Amino acid sequence: MTRVGFRWLERGSCSHPELMTISGGSLCAAEFPALVGVITHPARGIFLFDTGYDPAFDEATQPFPERFYRWATPVKITADQEWRAWLNAHDIEESAIAGTVISHFHGDHVAGLRRLADKPIYCARAGLNELRKPGRFGRVRQGLLPALVPQHADAQARFFEDAKARPLSPAFAPFAEGRDILGDGSLMAVELPGHCAGHWGLAFTTQHGQPVLLAADAVWSGRSIKENRPPPRLTTALLGNTRNYRATLNVLSAAAANNRELAILPSHCRISAKAFAANCDDADDAS
Repeated sequence: MTRVGFRWLERGSCSHPELMTISGGSLCAAEFPALVGVITHPARGIFLFDTGYDPAFDEATQPFPERFYRWATPVKITADQEWRAWLNAHDIEESAIAGTVISHFHGDHVAGLRRLADKPIYCARAGLNELRKPGRFGRVRQGLLPALVPQHADAQARFFEDAKARPLSPAFAPFAEGRDILGDGSLMAVELPGHCAGHWGLAFTTQHGQPVLLAADAVWSGRSIKENRPPPRLTTALLGNTRNYRATLNVLSAAAANNRELAILPSHCRISAKAFAANCDDADDAS
């Protein structure tokens, strides 16, 4: 299996009550970073896992009913997290970006996609189809903002469902199978159903041998995995499928318990991100 360099970097954040993300959580607003994976393939270049927030989110949520999305999850994007500044701050050459892997099409994961829409986009067909369905109110309720994904980007889509199925390393058990999106075993898309239609994670091994599973929004925090505590049914039913969400959480909890070396990284958990950075040399790898 080809190993890759990896960094897990913030790009914007939002806030909403913690209770919406974990049963028994606080009613007080909590900050949730939008984390972006910067994956350096030794031969193919850089692949981003999601894009985080971008000023394009503000533009897309100006009109109604899309503005409800902004009200429900107030967003913060600092000057150093705008596209060019963010690339420069992390020594990322835009010309070296070979493609983007999209976990799902919620606005906080694709807000920067218009900047990369002419490059290959690896995603779920089910997720893109959901984004393109008619009905603005329904899409906003589901966290979908089609304006963030230019229509011409659809031609660049490479669907997870079409990639070859291959067994995963035992380091990811009980997850057994992934989709080999680059054809060399380096990046394995793993279906994580429940959060929304077409929700997938990504499994890979870093240059130093660390197995990593990017869990996207299968959970909002590492605490949910450790304690097997899902969000309240209201949250999971609003966005996706509660039964599937809880089944996925059960498998994540088992994977964490069975594989002490496996780093499971939710897209909005700063604690998990800091722990990974502290314990893995790859967190500082730029190549």
